[in-house]
Amino acid sequence: MSVSKPPPPHSHFAPPPNSSTSSHLSIPPSSSTPSSPAPSRATSSAPRSLPPPSPVKISMQEHFAINVCPGPIMPIPQISDFFPRFHDFPMTPPPPREKKILKEPDFGLSNGGETDGENKEKERKPIEEDRGERQEGVDSDDDDETYLGTLEFTLLFDHENNCLHCTIHKAKGLKAMDSNGLADPYVKLHLLPGASKANKLRTKTLKNTLNPVWSETLMYHGITAIDMTTKTLRLCVCDMDRLGRNEFIGEVRVALKKLSKGESKRFKMGLERITQNKDINKETVEQGTPVAEEERGRILVSLCYSPEKSCLLVGIVRCAHLAAMDSNGYSDPFVKIVLQPDMGKKSKYKTTVKKKTLNPEFNEEFVYEVPHDQLAKKTLEISVWDYDLGMSNDFIGGVELGINAKGVRLKHWFECLKHIGKKVEYWHALTQQGAPPEPPPQ
Repeated sequence: MSVSKPPPPHSHFAPPPNSSTSSHLSIPPSSSTPSSPAPSRATSSAPRSLPPPSPVKISMQEHFAINVCPGPIMPIPQISDFFPRFHDFPMTPPPPREKKILKEPDFGLSNGGETDGENKEKERKPIEEDRGERQEGVDSDDDDETYLGTLEFTLLFDHENNCLHCTIHKAKGLKAMDSNGLADPYVKLHLLPGASKANKLRTKTLKNTLNPVWSETLMYHGITAIDMTTKTLRLCVCDMDRLGRNEFIGEVRVALKKLSKGESKRFKMGLERITQNKDINKETVEQGTPVAEEERGRILVSLCYSPEKSCLLVGIVRCAHLAAMDSNGYSDPFVKIVLQPDMGKKSKYKTTVKKKTLNPEFNEEFVYEVPHDQLAKKTLEISVWDYDLGMSNDFIGGVELGINAKGVRLKHWFECLKHIGKKVEYWHALTQQGAPPEPPPQ
């Protein structure tokens, strides 16, 4: 009896009998799986299958670059693209323009015709050169040749009160100073010669405009008839910059001798950039002592003798153009008055202190009980001081009114004695009179 041998169990690693022997999708047997001990002939006769292709390996950087990068990087626009004037790097100047001269055809066949054509060309050359220069001046972007604008203002000299009224109306067509194409203009005034903080006045600042309208009146006190013949008013238009230094736009100058007493005069002038000559300023300062005395300032004093109370009323109204004694360019002024010969504590008075100003206004009045017949023998000493906390006060200037005075001071004292009951006001220039004696050298 023959027992048939059972067929070997079908392994999933071996290809099925109906499958093609050349298939490359067959998976090779694993090394951990034990092979059959008795492979069949069909299995041994089949060709060995190829391994599958390995997958493509891509780094993480390449993966993100492929999926994320939108394309070429576009340049970031700069402010110089919108405002070509503002560049962080120096620009090369454009090449000079070629001046083309138009030539008229010469139809003359004779020598005389040729001479006429040459004459016409010679006459046209200077005309074309002038046109070229004008065109270059208009197109150039140089600060000195650019139109700066106009300023309208009115000046009035009040002779009775010794005041100069300056009304600033408006400006038109100012030069743009900010990156937004506008400006923040204001006007400041000085009296020349001797421009300083003492005679500086300033209007308010108007934001983001090239055609500002101020309609603001500024006043100079203590202006005498002599000042009207020697002084010049300078009006400067500037652009305020909070983050940096204020920029100068342009200025105009008016000689005060052009004004008449009590007559208002309106001006409309184009702004300019005037180059200051240091030699001229030095000569103006060194001409004489009046300029040196004027540097100390002026004081307005009123005197009135009251017959009812038999007393002298001394009024300290105001000071103007005082000298700067502190490091900040200002002073803290106050006024001392003494009636000599000394009458004790009743003869000395002192005003209040005005902080950080060179044009203080006091409007204070003091009383001296003295008979009218003895007043002619008295001398009134007035001195202006700068107050310093914890230190000795600084002397600014002084003036003496009495029988021994001269000029306007003597005239003021005589009018007070003559016109009893009438208040008489006069401006007086401060001098070295009344200064404390210097300590002897050790």
